[in-house]
Amino acid sequence: MTDNAQAARKHPDMWVDPEDDPRETDAGASGEKAVLLEYLDRYRMTFEMKCEGLDAEQLARRSVPPSTMSLLGLVRHLAKVEHSWSRRVFEGQVELPRLYRTDEDPDLDFNGAVADDAVIADAWESWRHEVAHAREVEATLDPDATTYVHGEPAAVRDILVHLVEEYARHVGHADLLRECIDGRTGQ
Repeated sequence: MTDNAQAARKHPDMWVDPEDDPRETDAGASGEKAVLLEYLDRYRMTFEMKCEGLDAEQLARRSVPPSTMSLLGLVRHLAKVEHSWSRRVFEGQVELPRLYRTDEDPDLDFNGAVADDAVIADAWESWRHEVAHAREVEATLDPDATTYVHGEPAAVRDILVHLVEEYARHVGHADLLRECIDGRTGQ
């Protein structure tokens, strides 16, 4: 965001003016599943907002050595997370190849996050595709149902809560990474 665009906002100290915030809604969710999915979607939107307006070098910039964490790495990691839980666990496609992970490099999501326009385009396309698919799958889920993770029973509710936690944690990382890049802080 340019300094002029930030100055033009009513609340320049905030990420976005409250009336322009796509995460804010007048209608609150009702019921456990709706609340969980609303929180998950809010964190998804927040994460995407934290990455807006950055160039390839900024998205791929690593946090602090020896960490390989970057915003681009988080995009790839969260695409991998969405893919794994919705397709491999909820849909049972356990033979499906994993995104951004190989036997040789299980941390390919972060290690392969380089400042290249094609890598960035692929990461965003993968994340958006997997989020859209996950939303379709999540709409059909019963929180009281049981699914299987590595052959062990797991409550769907617990996995949905885990996804909220996963995004919340990584949005916190994104706040710090973004602040190091251009000084913008979270909302």
